[in-house]
Amino acid sequence: MRQVVSGPCPSCNTEIEYLYQTENIPFFSDILIISANCPSCGFRYVDTQLLKSSDPVRYEMPVTTREDLDVRVVRSTTSLIEIPEMGVRIDPGPACQGFISNVDGVLDRVEQVVKGALAWGNETEKENACAILADIASVRAGTFPITLILQDPLGNSALISDTAKKTAFQEEPE
Repeated sequence: MRQVVSGPCPSCNTEIEYLYQTENIPFFSDILIISANCPSCGFRYVDTQLLKSSDPVRYEMPVTTREDLDVRVVRSTTSLIEIPEMGVRIDPGPACQGFISNVDGVLDRVEQVVKGALAWGNETEKENACAILADIASVRAGTFPITLILQDPLGNSALISDTAKKTAFQEEPE
């Protein structure tokens, strides 16, 4: 199903189109993809939602081969992504976007943010950024194993792979 609904941009109030589209991911679930893009102010919104009720979930997967880079990643706006070996943690928040990609696509997103840090960071931050970029290249070459962790309190995210370990996710009390 694909449906386009007009509505105001939440940022500038220009009339824009919101796209609602359902997709089936084999061996996983039907999902709803919601997206909008405002040509006037640049507002962008993307989210994915499972069309079934789910419990909080945590996925953990070793990425040790080049083939692991092809594993499907479904990330909702409520999901945290972590790569401990690189010190990468992507928290959900108001600017968070959901996406459907693969492990290599997640590395692409990290790489783009790190490259941005090279432009404005201090010397220490630039050294750290260069180290992360080198680690990403090594992961892609299959010479630097990492662990990809996805945690979603609403259960709307997943790593689609037999090597991904799925467990119940318990949020830590504040």
